[in-house]
Amino acid sequence: MQFFIFNRSKLALVLTPLALPFASNAIADEAPITLEAVTVTAQRRDENSQKVPISVNTLTAKSIENSGLTNFTDLQYLVPGLQYDPTQGSAFQIRGVGSTSFDFSNAKSVNVVVDDVVMDGQRINGLTGLYDLNQVDVLMGPQGTLFGKNSTSGVINVTTNKPVLNDKQFTLGAKYGERADFVTNAIANIPMGESSAIRFSAFANGQDGYGRYTTLNQRLGTSIERGARIKFLTEPSKDLSILLSADYAYHWDTSIRTSVSGAPAIANAAQIALGVTPGPQNPDSADSSRGMIETKESGTSVKVNYKIGANTLTSITAVRTTNYNNDTPADLVPGNIYAYIPYNMGRLSTDKVSQEFRIASPTGQFAEYVGGLFYNRLSAQQTQVQWATLGAPTINADGSRATTFYALTGAIGAPGNTALFDAKDETSALFGQVKLNFSDAFSLNIGGRYTWDTNSQSLGYVNVDPLPITGVANPTFIATSAPPYYPYGQISSSKFTYRVAPQYQLSEEAMLYSSYTTGFKPSGIAFVGNKYDPYLEETVESFEIGIKSELFNRRLRLNADVYSQRFTNFQATVLTSIPGSAVLQSVIGNAGLLTSQGAELSATYLASKEWTVGGAITYTDAIFDNYVYNTTTNYSGTRLTNAPQWSASLYANYRAMIGGEKQLNASADYSYRSQYWTVVGQPSYSEVPAYGLLNAKVGVKELGNNLEYGVYARNLLNQYYSTGWQQYGALGLLHYTSQNAYRTLGIYATYNY
Repeated sequence: MQFFIFNRSKLALVLTPLALPFASNAIADEAPITLEAVTVTAQRRDENSQKVPISVNTLTAKSIENSGLTNFTDLQYLVPGLQYDPTQGSAFQIRGVGSTSFDFSNAKSVNVVVDDVVMDGQRINGLTGLYDLNQVDVLMGPQGTLFGKNSTSGVINVTTNKPVLNDKQFTLGAKYGERADFVTNAIANIPMGESSAIRFSAFANGQDGYGRYTTLNQRLGTSIERGARIKFLTEPSKDLSILLSADYAYHWDTSIRTSVSGAPAIANAAQIALGVTPGPQNPDSADSSRGMIETKESGTSVKVNYKIGANTLTSITAVRTTNYNNDTPADLVPGNIYAYIPYNMGRLSTDKVSQEFRIASPTGQFAEYVGGLFYNRLSAQQTQVQWATLGAPTINADGSRATTFYALTGAIGAPGNTALFDAKDETSALFGQVKLNFSDAFSLNIGGRYTWDTNSQSLGYVNVDPLPITGVANPTFIATSAPPYYPYGQISSSKFTYRVAPQYQLSEEAMLYSSYTTGFKPSGIAFVGNKYDPYLEETVESFEIGIKSELFNRRLRLNADVYSQRFTNFQATVLTSIPGSAVLQSVIGNAGLLTSQGAELSATYLASKEWTVGGAITYTDAIFDNYVYNTTTNYSGTRLTNAPQWSASLYANYRAMIGGEKQLNASADYSYRSQYWTVVGQPSYSEVPAYGLLNAKVGVKELGNNLEYGVYARNLLNQYYSTGWQQYGALGLLHYTSQNAYRTLGIYATYNY
């Protein structure tokens, strides 16, 4: 890959052809309108996004609201290059790269940060519901220097609205659409004297699933979410501000895998007889046990900003807890006909505490710096029940219940029918970055981070009362594999990572930058199929060059970059058979080398006072250069999972006065993903064909009473797609679907006071 440095005349030659479609309107319309500046905290201080030498995609609260999307994971449809994998532990990916693993010692590749707090609890993303947001910044590429080890692929930095002093605000909103699709939210901002204010926000949303449990006559794919956040801000002096926050969120869904092909003949015939047609678009199940996923998360934080002379000292203290409960039986049909793994339940709880201190200098001087200390302790404990019959029914022909089960979560010779995982991760870091302004045009950013990490995990076995689960008081359990030779492991890692990023202001309208960044994820411990299987630390080297520009009196914002990222010992997950186990297991290990390279282009154009249009396009080439698993399976040369080569988004917003006292607000956005695969090695069964989603919203705002009402559509063209595929032993090929794979039409209303 080659990179070129442009002088100002060459820059004009490059940008002018791209801008020609907009030039006539920009010149003809003499109204003094400009794009609003976008402020980001990509370098842990407030800065104009156009002056930051990082590829950043910013989503404002309004752009998220206009899309009609309601779930945090739906952000993938608004940012090209951002994907979410709902399988193998669930996680985000950026530029095609991201680890998804059931292992509790594995750190995330994409760091989700909400109001300066790292959301690192396993299986949970740290934010439920897109409500009362200020903005979301998606930082592309490694960001470990300032954001830590969980950021080898990038960062999703979420800022929620804080209390506003001396301003009373109330907002109520509601939506209702097909399949009982609903969203409700309420926000109240209440001043408390001259120097304090409190802000409360709450939401609830949900939708009935498109699929059905035909045996149970219940919906499959239903989801419900609700939550609340409260913040208290006080500024007792001009030098001190204190922000206290607390939040709670709940999620429940029945979005489990359904049959595509390859089920045993008896189960396949029963499915068809019970109204299920297996296939690549099948959303239904004939199982007589309903699966579900339930999450609960809550946390508190205290953020203190204190001025020390011209510098600002920031302290962020956070405590969080999460619970993740999943019941995912794998039978496909009623248990009196056929059963495979009828009892498959996990109960995970995590708790964390973190402390960060930062000090930042003022801007506008030769050396602008930010630095600090970070500490984080995360503990996780899970019990996993996995009791199988492997084909035998759970209810016999005479009506009696099965009394023998294979304890896939037990161990030969060890007392206990249930696996107990206990993991702890403790991280400390010292970090800093300085920006040296050698002239008005040229600056150099240099940063580094030294991280100490201790990762431990144990696997034991306990007895869980089988009566309330199986209906049998004393069944016989047959363990299928030996216990681990090492039931406990601990690995310590330390690493210095750094970033060098020069930037040059070509003119008032354009800035050229480049960066060289390193990052790492620490070693981990995996217990797979009752085997102790530690894996190595992962490192990355990334090079990026880009340009950020604002043309035609700041009516056109045009940014572009190219990048190349090389990962060594990438921590990857494969689905494979384990000796002694009848069920495929998710195994995490190290892929020797991985390369992700590509280009990104984004544009926003303020065509007139009424029209704003924009979009972004990303090309990603993410390949395993060297990945040989167990010396028998070679994935080298294959693409990463959930990594489309092309992804793009387009949007248009229109706002105009009608009838003198009403305002028409209309918006549309389109998201495109090219073909990709969801299973390592690109097996043909895991292909997701290219698809595009169109969302739209049209409303009228009554200016006199601040009421807005209208209609919305998600996936207006009703474009179907699967979100994941899985070969599940004797059950054959299964897949996951999403509510977003089906069109949803509805109405909405919002009132502001």
